[in-house]
Amino acid sequence: MIKITKSIIGMSALCAALMTSCDLEQLPLDNPSSETFPTTQKEAEMGLLGAYKALTLLDASSTPIWHVMDNITDIGYARPGNNYTSPITSSITTDNALATKPWAAHYKTIGRVHDVLDKLEGIKSSMAEADYARIDAELRFIRAYCYSQLIELYGDVPLVKNALKLSDELPARTAKSEIEKFILEELTAIADHLPLSQAGVKFSRASSIAAYTLKARVALYAKQYNVAAEAAKKAITLSNGIHSLTEFDSSIQYANKTHKEGEPEVANIFGHKGYESSKEWIWVVEYNRNISDNTHNQGYYLASRLGKGVCYWGPTQNFIDSFQDLEGKFITESTLYNPENPFENRDPRLDLYTVRPHSRFMGFQFEPNAAFSRVNNYWPVINGSAEKPTSQANADATNAYRSFSGYLWRKHTDLADFATTSVSGFSDLNVGIFRYAELLLIYAEAKIEGNSIDATVYDAINQIRQRANMPNLPNGLSQAQLRTALRYERKVELANDGLRWHDLRRWGIAKQVMNGYIYLNRLGNNWDRNVLTRIDENANPVYNHSVATKSFGTQEVVYRENKDEYWPIAAQELDANKNLVQNPGY
Repeated sequence: MIKITKSIIGMSALCAALMTSCDLEQLPLDNPSSETFPTTQKEAEMGLLGAYKALTLLDASSTPIWHVMDNITDIGYARPGNNYTSPITSSITTDNALATKPWAAHYKTIGRVHDVLDKLEGIKSSMAEADYARIDAELRFIRAYCYSQLIELYGDVPLVKNALKLSDELPARTAKSEIEKFILEELTAIADHLPLSQAGVKFSRASSIAAYTLKARVALYAKQYNVAAEAAKKAITLSNGIHSLTEFDSSIQYANKTHKEGEPEVANIFGHKGYESSKEWIWVVEYNRNISDNTHNQGYYLASRLGKGVCYWGPTQNFIDSFQDLEGKFITESTLYNPENPFENRDPRLDLYTVRPHSRFMGFQFEPNAAFSRVNNYWPVINGSAEKPTSQANADATNAYRSFSGYLWRKHTDLADFATTSVSGFSDLNVGIFRYAELLLIYAEAKIEGNSIDATVYDAINQIRQRANMPNLPNGLSQAQLRTALRYERKVELANDGLRWHDLRRWGIAKQVMNGYIYLNRLGNNWDRNVLTRIDENANPVYNHSVATKSFGTQEVVYRENKDEYWPIAAQELDANKNLVQNPGY
């Protein structure tokens, strides 16, 4: 057991995470201490696993942070409250837990990396060269990932490459562009020292493909399109025979249909089965209920009231109206779309990734409209104890804390968790960070924005559309048309994966999308075609507000330029480190 050093009262999270402290007790004679750890390869491996585990600790409302972020954008909505309403109304404060937790959590992980990395050279002679190179590369990969998250959330942040000593001055902020350069150089240096694949540990550890994917994402966000395209192409080439899109299972047949036919599921990709066998995952964060403090309660917060949950997160009407029809047309241009039956003839991912009225979810008919006082309970049919469903009082329409948007997320839920999901329940469903679908979209976007458009761009996007039984893009599209197609695919395919918050800002459209209103349909009302005026060039619906408010509820949203691009640094960090300067507007 590593001996825990005494804490220093008043030290900032950054300093506490990155600084080595003096220990006032004697070093143990029979166990490693924080001063000498690691002394062997085995201890180095233990420290590496500790750094990986640290990534699992960042959550909000017991939900891993990746599945929270889209719910403070235009496509997802959280139960109203300070932590989740203030980020979309430009009223976030320096003590907001959602905004300040990532800073502390990522620096804590970086600190765990440095615990091992700083002393790894000293034990190199006792290790095989390949093992040393791999452990070094994995540690640097984790650190690069943490910095990639920090700069997107906070902009300029302190770049610390080694553990600090008590005598060191606390660091000031480093320019975001300099940190981007550092990340890209690090990933270039380490990518080929990593295993091509780490399938043996269910892709929960860094691979060469994951490193090139991270490099591609960071370069894309930095608008270094040639670098992004090259790195993404390298990752795609290396993925041959290892990673690929996983076909939706047979339940895709229930998309565009009602609860009577069956329940669409995506557990073969986003559930326990998917993390066991899907080749789509490139890098995942692994949870394990057999390890202390290594579970989450995400399913409880995602599930319906009848499904033992609290409906904490859900898609917006804006997102639902974004889905194309089966011919690949937006609903404002569609001849298939019928507002009296708005969930028919739509991109199947509407039903595969979200839960809407008249569908089946968690074994129950889902109806947020109070006209449905009772709904079908399909569990007797599912369990084989009856041929027909039973009738159930409809808590999804009557509970005061039912869905606040009128919709729920199906993606990242799994019926296998149904038996244990409750207010005190837990799950060790993994969370995917990189998957092959995003890699394809990174490549396509980099090529489009670099105006290097060729057949490979169409192929990358069409692979994803074909998987969803959607038609291929028409040939001969302009750069602007391809940009719209790409932004549609990112919006739909990557929904609730935690990337929309970043996309809105890096595309420069948050000032449009997050000013005004987002629309909600908590009552499950019907609506007519006139609620929409058009779908814009970024694949976002534009509403006729006076008509829309007759059917939908609203949430006013505010985005202030030169402020809401980034989150604030916690007040306690500024108090502890006088070299830090707050972000503008806070």
